[in-house]
Amino acid sequence: MKILYIETSSKNCSVAISDDEKLLCLCEEVSENYKQSESLHTFVEWALEGAGISLQEIEAVSLGKGPGSYTGLRIGASSAKGFCYGLKVPLIAVNSLESMIEPFLGQNYDYIVPLIDARRMEVYTAIYDGETGKEISETEAKILDDHSFEELKDKKVLFVGDGAKKTKEIVRLPNAEFKDDIYPSAQYLIKRTVEKIEKKEFEDTAYFEPFYLKDFHGVKKKKSSDSV
Repeated sequence: MKILYIETSSKNCSVAISDDEKLLCLCEEVSENYKQSESLHTFVEWALEGAGISLQEIEAVSLGKGPGSYTGLRIGASSAKGFCYGLKVPLIAVNSLESMIEPFLGQNYDYIVPLIDARRMEVYTAIYDGETGKEISETEAKILDDHSFEELKDKKVLFVGDGAKKTKEIVRLPNAEFKDDIYPSAQYLIKRTVEKIEKKEFEDTAYFEPFYLKDFHGVKKKKSSDSV
């Protein structure tokens, strides 16, 4: 089965093509300016060309559903839905945090903790078993403080993601390692996607919404009648 993967939840705009679990092509770029809107469809074209297949050969679309950038998630979801409608293929959605831990499983860590930088001292995070990838604590928006993750103080823990930098400045765990240059990547959606396809765990394309985790808060304009 030829599968198209889209991951736009972070600064990394990432597209991949696989034949079942075999990665055929990956196109991605990390940008501080969040270039999903201008790069995504170009990357899809490049990935198809690199994989040596046409868009019409795609049999399923997989999306990194978040959490992460609100705008990035909307762009990725809209594109994924468009491809699914146009090609009449199923949509699969995978938690973007799971793609961050995939390359580090089985490396003798007790736990792997992905951290997506949110506002101020907040991160989107969850805790996963370092061997199996099983979710230990569910995804949440967490405000970091001196006591964050203290339940892991006696464990060997790997913190990954762009939220790891500020976490390292606050959290004091003796057996912790930090990698802050890790972003969700389409290539690491493959394993979970194939598992979901085998179980027929498809999304309802018409009603699917990304995993925003929190409501979007824009800048509220002050009314003239508001008190100072």
